[in-house]
Amino acid sequence: MGYKMGMFNGMEEQLLIGGALSLLAGLCTGIGAAVALFLKRTNAKMLTFSLGASAGVMVYISFMELMPLAMEKLGEGLANKWIVLGAFFGGMGLAALIDKLVPEDENPHEFRSEDEVHRAQYTTVQGRDKVKRSAFLFAIAIGVHNFPEGMATVAAAFDNVSIAMSVALAVAIHNIPEGLTVAVPLLYGTGSRKKAFWVGTLTGLAEPLGALVCMLVLLPFLSATLLGILFAVVAGIMVFISFDELLPMAERWGHHHLSIGGVMSGMFIMAAVL
Repeated sequence: MGYKMGMFNGMEEQLLIGGALSLLAGLCTGIGAAVALFLKRTNAKMLTFSLGASAGVMVYISFMELMPLAMEKLGEGLANKWIVLGAFFGGMGLAALIDKLVPEDENPHEFRSEDEVHRAQYTTVQGRDKVKRSAFLFAIAIGVHNFPEGMATVAAAFDNVSIAMSVALAVAIHNIPEGLTVAVPLLYGTGSRKKAFWVGTLTGLAEPLGALVCMLVLLPFLSATLLGILFAVVAGIMVFISFDELLPMAERWGHHHLSIGGVMSGMFIMAAVL
């Protein structure tokens, strides 16, 4: 009984760490929002490299850490391998479904550059109102996409805090440019630096919300099998985010070779750290 109680207390501590990491990663959107307000010009090279690095971190963690852990938790056997693969592609499907539910014009993967937003403001009389409406919908879309990332951080913390830290780092890196892409159109649409900053920051709070839901829903059913399935699902979500969101976004900012350099740098950093 004492052993079980000690194990439960240890799990509680890991969950709290996972929740804290998710909160910190989510708040990094505020850094991007602040950068957008104080820089006269967006540093496209920095954005391209950081998005590529975040994708590299996520892909490396997924295939080199989470998938092997998933197999270890479920054990040997052909049936278990199929369960892991099903969970992996199920995670990709879940991320794709969330992506599909977001209207195309407001999708985070279809974001506009600072110059495009600036031109839209003055193209028509209604341009400013259109940018304002689009900016708020875009902020909601970013929040929706951030939700499963919070779940991913806590899911990793269930078993290994060091992996949870790596996941949170990858999420934090790409949250910075996300905060920027939320704040810039809001600034042009509303004319309020304060509103642009706070809305850009608040979109990141969907991540600790996702972490909280994960803790409340999954904790009562926690087992080695569930952990293995969860790791594979998280790996699928992260791979989908990397190829569907981060790399296309990096390409949109230009500097193709910088994005690839970022991918390789992110992978190398994770290889060295882990």
